[in-house]
Amino acid sequence: MAMAWIRSLVISTPPPPSPTLPEQWRDIQWGKDYKEKDLQFVKDYHLNDDEQLRVLLYGPTGSGKSSFFNSVDSALQGRITGRALPDAIYEESFTTKYRTFKIQNRGPGTFYPFVFTDIMGIAQGTNKGVGVEDIKQAMMGHIRDGYNFNPVCKISVDDNNYNKTPTLNDRVHVVVCVIAADTVNILSAESVRKMREVRLAARDMGIPQLAILTKIDEACPEVKRDIKNVYKSKYLKQQMENVSVGLGIPVYCIFPVKNYHSEIATDDDTDTLILSALRQMINFGKDFLESM
Repeated sequence: MAMAWIRSLVISTPPPPSPTLPEQWRDIQWGKDYKEKDLQFVKDYHLNDDEQLRVLLYGPTGSGKSSFFNSVDSALQGRITGRALPDAIYEESFTTKYRTFKIQNRGPGTFYPFVFTDIMGIAQGTNKGVGVEDIKQAMMGHIRDGYNFNPVCKISVDDNNYNKTPTLNDRVHVVVCVIAADTVNILSAESVRKMREVRLAARDMGIPQLAILTKIDEACPEVKRDIKNVYKSKYLKQQMENVSVGLGIPVYCIFPVKNYHSEIATDDDTDTLILSALRQMINFGKDFLESM
């Protein structure tokens, strides 16, 4: 009788709630054919010969800004690349300089009409990480390539890397906040305040903004098992909503991605998420340039 009662209890115990939703909450299509469509969209994007779209990546130290650029480059080149140097130790920002990266298109000497600018990460403390004022100067086009960020003071107008007369190409056309999905809940109030300040400054300049949620495979076991679970994951959906509430960035402007970090070859599904985010950056930047 006792064993029967225990067996009955086990059978009647409801299963734990599923960590995934039955359907994708954001419409995205998977497979090589759909990836190729997004890739073709990027390849077909063009501007006037004297124009280029500038995307600025910023965010907390260790969030994967440099790795995200490398992942975009890898998706477009069809092979793993590593031109922006990432670091596996996140105590301090590995990126210290203002660096702009072009991406080769079709052959040597030809490039896509957009560039990515990578900067030092935001950190807690007044003497660590990039200063908000320097990010503002970068958005306005006042910082030249090679400038070495100083956490304790902003760039001076007398600095050799201060651009006194920025052109439209020097200015930033899309601002992208990069945050690691597994750190959203532990970001310091100071880091959130700094990122919010950057967002408000970009708003005042009329610059469109997006957010990238990296390391989704490390944050969610279901996504690590199958990346196509990204828009079924309850956890990642909640993290995206948390970013939206904390920074004020609408959920439709937040894109989860998996950066390449241990792979030696590209993957169609990983590329799909990267290209989905890149496509929106291009659309937003195109709208901004046309308004100018």
